[in-house]
Amino acid sequence: MNISVILAAGEGTRMKSKLPKVLHKVCGKELVKYVLDASDKAGIDKKILILGHGRDKIMDSLDESDVIFEEQPVGEGFPYGTGYAVMQAEKHIGDDDTVIVLNGDVPMIREETIRDFMEYHNREKCSASVLTAVFENPFGYGRIVRDEKDQVAFIVEQKDADEETKLIKEINSGIYCFNGSGLKEALKNLDTDNSQNEYYLTDAIGILKNKGCKIGGYLIGDNVEISGVNNRYQLHELNEYKKSLINKEHMLNGVTIIDPSSTYIEESVTIERDTVIYPGTILEGTTSIGEDSIIGPNSRIIDSFVGKGTSVDNSKVISSRIGNGTTVGPFAYLRPGSELGDGVKIGDFVEVKNSKIGDGSKASHLAYLGDGEVGKNVNIGCGVIFVNYDGKNKNKTIIEDNAFVGSNSNLVAPVTISEGAYVACGSTITENVEEETLAIARARQVNKNGKAKNKYK
Repeated sequence: MNISVILAAGEGTRMKSKLPKVLHKVCGKELVKYVLDASDKAGIDKKILILGHGRDKIMDSLDESDVIFEEQPVGEGFPYGTGYAVMQAEKHIGDDDTVIVLNGDVPMIREETIRDFMEYHNREKCSASVLTAVFENPFGYGRIVRDEKDQVAFIVEQKDADEETKLIKEINSGIYCFNGSGLKEALKNLDTDNSQNEYYLTDAIGILKNKGCKIGGYLIGDNVEISGVNNRYQLHELNEYKKSLINKEHMLNGVTIIDPSSTYIEESVTIERDTVIYPGTILEGTTSIGEDSIIGPNSRIIDSFVGKGTSVDNSKVISSRIGNGTTVGPFAYLRPGSELGDGVKIGDFVEVKNSKIGDGSKASHLAYLGDGEVGKNVNIGCGVIFVNYDGKNKNKTIIEDNAFVGSNSNLVAPVTISEGAYVACGSTITENVEEETLAIARARQVNKNGKAKNKYK
């Protein structure tokens, strides 16, 4: 059985955050979720997540029914260290299992690398293997010292290295692969005889080597994969790296992104070809964009569906659905539960909330459509308000097909404007309007001659 032990118990003090470090996000996804997903895709049979600080928050944030959670006790009287963390998973490990130890704050590790590393470990019949990398400036990293058979002889930490060892550029990534029996044997022999009084997993390599076991070293091709996150700047660096990969993939798949450096697209977003993304656009969550659409500039779309040939210009869209050939914006706001049909126009400074707008209908400017159901080919004039809230309840406004609502009208819900009806501008409608009916609900104009004289003097 292939097992991944993912270390996520660290306090992450350098993040200076109330949020556990592994729950900080890169391109919309938690650091630890990247590692869990890579484990899944690599064919890992059992995932064990070692938690400590922020345990409850992490468990609440992960919808992972197939993850085994184990707690590393923290506080005075308990030892620390990577070795102590792995000890918490020991009861789940069989002698014949292959165990890869990953870090929950190293999110860019790829499933291919996990798979290749474990295959190398088994093919070479190693008791333990170390994932290594070559850095031109390896300062701060443990150095990999190899023997005459090109196996890993031992790992020397920076503070313990002599001048000759410091010249070695191959470093320890902190990712390991073990045979189950070898790992358990090594864990039993770990001690805290070091300056930090911690159990170090690196010591397990030396223990197995001293027993005559074969220790492999698998050199990674892309060093970014082993980049960890210890502070907000490193989080930013990985965001930029991941963002560039996501944008490049979309462009290679036929999407035009005018300025990738100013465009933020999360990994879960899908975009069909021949769509154009203008600068300042932010696409998040489960958003899906159809082909031949134009998004932006400066639009933010979250967890929404956008159809084909649709334009969203300088607007915000949250948890909504937009049909084909529809235009939104500039400066429109679609709040959760909005559903726009095909050929709809939602213009500047129009807000839609929890409302359905039928095909061909339009609200071109300065309107609020809340808790409504609008039919096909309806015109909603400038300044129209769906008065949906009576101070206690939200009520529904219904406008049927081919109706016309004049500018600056208030529709006081619950109310229905029937098919083909016409609401005169400036009306406050409190009663239903029947089919083909003209509704006028405003005070009669009265002109009083001479009364304005000297008013502004």
